[in-house]
Amino acid sequence: MKCLGLISIAFCILLSASVSVFAQKKTIILVRHAEKADSTSTDPELSPEGKQRAERLVKVLGKYEPGAFYSTDFKRTRDTARPFADKRKKTIETYDARKPNELIEAIMKSKTKRFLITGHSNTIPGLANALGKKDLFKNLDDSEYGVIWIVRIKNGQVDRIEILPF
Repeated sequence: MKCLGLISIAFCILLSASVSVFAQKKTIILVRHAEKADSTSTDPELSPEGKQRAERLVKVLGKYEPGAFYSTDFKRTRDTARPFADKRKKTIETYDARKPNELIEAIMKSKTKRFLITGHSNTIPGLANALGKKDLFKNLDDSEYGVIWIVRIKNGQVDRIEILPF
């Protein structure tokens, strides 16, 4: 009988831990990479304008204090997040944009509350749609770089999505 009591206690602790993970409030900031230097390269660096935009991102979003940074595995996406990650003394984790649900699952399971995710004109709107479970956002025009999505999650559900220019 003593063993059964310990199993019940362990189950309750496990259950309350899993509920608290999904009950957390989270803020997920989604940003397309800044302007790229060369449109003929498959992995271009940021242009001078793109570098300035990446620095401006720190000022625009500083109050959010992200605790985790995710980027696709391209120079332009990493370099867009890098000034902010460096300021926060955080590393940038790589994610596969073709598997948005894996990223969402990792975010939802994480104890971290605030995230910055950089991606592409054809992946960031889709990630916002996947988080919101609605097809609201279309791919960005190739020349559009100044859009930020702020996704606020409460109790495991999207509470609201804000769109900011920068």
